[in-house]
Amino acid sequence: MRTTAFVIRNNLTVEQATIEVTPRGRMVSQSTYTPPDGGWCWMIVLSGFMMNALCYGFIRSMGVFFVEFVHTFHKLSSEVSWISSIAFAVQQFASPVGSALSVQYGERVVVMAGGVLSFLGILLASFANSVLHLYLTLGVLSGIGWSLVYGPVMGAIQKYFLRRRILALGLALTGNGLSSFLFSPLFQALIDSYSWRGALIILSAMQLNLCICGALLRPVRMLQDHRRGRVEAEKSSKGALFLHKIASNLDLSLFLNRGFVVYSFSMLLICAGAMVPYVHLVPHGKVMGLSSYEAAFLASMTGLADSGSRLLSGFFADLKLLTSLQLLVLWSSTCALSLLLLSLGNTFPGIMVLGIFYGLSTGAFAPLIFGVIPDLVTTERVTSAVGLSLMVMSIGVLLGPPLSGFLRDLTGDFRISFLVCGGLNLAGSAFLMCIPSFFSRPLLPCQKKKSIGSPQNEEEVPTSSTQMILSPTDKCLDTSQATRLHTLSSEC
Repeated sequence: MRTTAFVIRNNLTVEQATIEVTPRGRMVSQSTYTPPDGGWCWMIVLSGFMMNALCYGFIRSMGVFFVEFVHTFHKLSSEVSWISSIAFAVQQFASPVGSALSVQYGERVVVMAGGVLSFLGILLASFANSVLHLYLTLGVLSGIGWSLVYGPVMGAIQKYFLRRRILALGLALTGNGLSSFLFSPLFQALIDSYSWRGALIILSAMQLNLCICGALLRPVRMLQDHRRGRVEAEKSSKGALFLHKIASNLDLSLFLNRGFVVYSFSMLLICAGAMVPYVHLVPHGKVMGLSSYEAAFLASMTGLADSGSRLLSGFFADLKLLTSLQLLVLWSSTCALSLLLLSLGNTFPGIMVLGIFYGLSTGAFAPLIFGVIPDLVTTERVTSAVGLSLMVMSIGVLLGPPLSGFLRDLTGDFRISFLVCGGLNLAGSAFLMCIPSFFSRPLLPCQKKKSIGSPQNEEEVPTSSTQMILSPTDKCLDTSQATRLHTLSSEC
C-alpha cells in the first residue's frame, strides 16, 4: 500500500511524502524535499565561513612564515614553496575521500575528524628540524585534515540552498578574505613574540574550532545516497565494507560528463596561477623593499578586498543578468589581468593598489567555482563533484607556487612569475568557454518560479535534485519538533 502525505516541519519544509508498506510489513518513507533557503541554513553558512577562515585563510597567510623558513633551514625559495603547495594539493586531491566519507557516515563526524588531524599536523610542525618534516606535517597531515573538512561543508551548503545558493556560497567564502586580513598581521605578531615555533603551537589550537564547524552541520542526506549505502551494506562483506563504500561513493562516472571534464581542466589552469600571489605576495613585497609589517599589511588589504568582492559577487549572481558560468569566465579573466599588472608595482602604494585589484578580482570568481557545479551535474551528486573537481585542481595548486619560486630563483624577483600565472589564468578562462552551456541564456527569476511551480503527473518520479531524506541523527533532533502529517490519498 502507498500513502501520499504532506509533512510540515519547523526548520525544513517537506512538500510531499510517500509511505509504502512492503509485503513484509515494513514501512518505507520517501520525501520530496525543497531546500528552505533560510532558518537553520544560515547556521550552515556560518559553519562554512568558519571553515574557510581556518582552512584557506590559514594556508593563504602562510606566506608570513616563508622568510622565516628560508632563514632557518637555509633553503631556496622553490624548496620552501613546496610546503604551501603540498598543503593546498593534499587538501584538494584528497577531497573526494572526504566527500565519499561524508556521504556514507555524515558530515559531522568527518569534519570533526578533519579538525583533529589539522590540529595535530600544525602542532607537530612546530617541532620541525628540516623542510622535509614540514612537508610531512604542515603539508601532508594538515592537508589531509582540511580535505575532510572542505568538501563536506561546501557540499552541505549547496544542498540547503537553491534560490540563494550563490549568495550563500559567497557569504561562506568571505571567511577566506577576512581571515587573510586578520591572520597576516596576527601571524607576524606571534612570530615576533614567540618565534615561528611558538606561533605554530598557538595556531594549532585554533584549528580545533573546526570541530565546532562540524557540530553545526545538521545532517541531511540525499535519497539516492541513502539507498546506495543500504544496498552496499547488504552485498559487501564486513572486511571489505569500508573500502567498498568509499570507492562506490567517489562517483567516478562524473568524468564521463563532458562539461564537468572541461570545467575541471580549466580550473586546474586557473588555480595554478590564481593561488600563487597568496604564497608569494608577501615575499614579493619584501624583495621590493617593504618592511615585514608593510608586507603583512599588503596581504591583509588584499584579503579584505577579496572578502568584500565575494559577497558582492553573490548579490550580482542572484540578479541573473548572466549565467554562473559566464560570470566565472568574466571574473577569472579579470583576475588574469590583475596578475599581469601585479608585476608592474615598484613602490608600496603601487603594489598596494595592484594587490587590492587582485583581491577584488580573485574574490569575485571564488563563489562561482562551486556555484557552477550544480548546473553541470545533479544536486544529489554535487558533494562527489566538488571533491573530484578539487582533486583535479590540486594538480595546478601543487605545481603553481614551486614554478613561481623556481622563476624567482632564476630571475631574482617575482615579476616573471606573475606574468606566467596571468597567462595560465587566461588559458583556463578560454577553455571554460568550450563548455556546451556557456552560450545559453540566463533563466530569469520569474521563469524559474514558474518552472518550479508547474504541476507534475502523479506517476512522475520527482527529480533527483530535490530528493532528500533526513538521516537518523537528524530524526532524533526532530523528535522535539511539532510535526503535522495529513494523509491526502492512498493507493493499494
